[in-house]
Amino acid sequence: MFKKVLIANRGEIAVRIARACRELGVRAVAVYSDVDRASLHVRLADEAYPIGPAPSRESYLVVEKILGVGRYAGCDAIHPGYGFLAENPALPRACVDAGIAFIGPSAAAMEQLGAKTAARQIARDVGAPTVPGTLSPINTVDEAREIAREIGFPVILKAVAGGGGKGMRSVAGENQLAPAWRDATSEALNAFGDSRLYLEKYLERPRHIEIQVLADHHGHFVYLGERECSVQRRHQKVMEEAPSPIMTAELRKAMGEAAVKLARAGTYTNAGTVEFLVDAQRNFYFLEMNTRLQVEHPVTEMVTSLDLVKLQMRIAAGEPLPFSQEEIELRGHAIECRIYAEDPDNNFFPSPGKIVDCGVPTGPGIRLDAGIYAGWTVPNEYDPMLGKLIAWGGDRKEALARMGRALQEYYASGIKTNVSLFRRILASGDFQKGAVYTRWLDDFLSAGPALEGLEDEEESRAEQAAAIAAFLWHRRHADGANAFEASTIPESRWKTESRREQVNREPQP
Repeated sequence: MFKKVLIANRGEIAVRIARACRELGVRAVAVYSDVDRASLHVRLADEAYPIGPAPSRESYLVVEKILGVGRYAGCDAIHPGYGFLAENPALPRACVDAGIAFIGPSAAAMEQLGAKTAARQIARDVGAPTVPGTLSPINTVDEAREIAREIGFPVILKAVAGGGGKGMRSVAGENQLAPAWRDATSEALNAFGDSRLYLEKYLERPRHIEIQVLADHHGHFVYLGERECSVQRRHQKVMEEAPSPIMTAELRKAMGEAAVKLARAGTYTNAGTVEFLVDAQRNFYFLEMNTRLQVEHPVTEMVTSLDLVKLQMRIAAGEPLPFSQEEIELRGHAIECRIYAEDPDNNFFPSPGKIVDCGVPTGPGIRLDAGIYAGWTVPNEYDPMLGKLIAWGGDRKEALARMGRALQEYYASGIKTNVSLFRRILASGDFQKGAVYTRWLDDFLSAGPALEGLEDEEESRAEQAAAIAAFLWHRRHADGANAFEASTIPESRWKTESRREQVNREPQP
């Protein structure tokens, strides 16, 4: 096992990795930008080093700075977490040159399976079903028009270097193609530094289901069941659960084996996720592979009783997987809510600012992966995720009940959060029945609050009274006149930059 691991990330995932290191007896080294100096991941690490200004292109995205800290601190491995450099092959390649282990796949595997069009070709080569569409980037809107006419509308444009819904546009008819092409290429260029697009047939009301895979350096591959990720807002995941409400043993086996075939063909190692779309007839189609740890990995951990971060480190250290496919068993049901500092009542506008107080849900089956504490200021420069609230139960009904209870216990005052959105979702009859699809949440929200999902008037009044009581308590107990200040909302500058190729070359620390 490694002696010292550098965590090339921030926020809740950096906290998660630091805790895994602590349990393994490995020293955790944090890096931080200027605005993250007081962050929780810095406080929990054994060592911490500054890497520059707040903009990620000047700090967390600079390979030379990350490697410089790794060499200076004497680290023998680097864990990238998710986002930032996690899927940039420049980092594992630089790690090889520096003699530092990369806790993830090789650069070659990342290039093969992380690139959307290349992965689609591999999927077809191994016989995994794929959505009809292009295998290569499209050069012009005229070329896209010809392909769309051939496979039939509706279609969807996607960024080759994409993720998180950036550079993605659905096109219902030919008259919408040109403006969609313009918007998608512009957004992809801004988000990833790569404007290239490809095209797929748009499936009506599909479900988004992904398979977690693990592979070691000894030729062993396993899949750890599936995650249902259909509850999305504008193509970005909001809630996940495991197992999927529609899953059968036969479908799980077919999807799992297809995922393993793809990973094996790409000579993949470590943890990865193969994503599929599933239609109403339970036909599944390969979508893409994420060559990293997923945000939603905790629901898989909860139903398998496995620690994926520790397994990542053990695999990277050369250890074989300690179990076979036949030994993997799924138990119970888990649901995850991604909690953000954003205002659902103001078009989900980011809500950075100082957290005056926060409440941590506890009790049977509840887990909170978070990177915040009372008194910490949520910065405006990054994705505003505060953490992930996970509930486990013996079955889906119990998991839903526990999540509902935990959401009532969670609070973070001084900022806005999207907790009220999850209460609405849990109250929805469609969600209770598991009758969701990738655009379900967008449709649900566009239908308006009067249709379903609102708390009753009495509960709303109770929440208002509780908020007023919390305000008065903090005012009475504040240290100084300025201890309780209304948080301001500066102009939002955070963007998805995890795969931007143009990193700033700065001197090593």
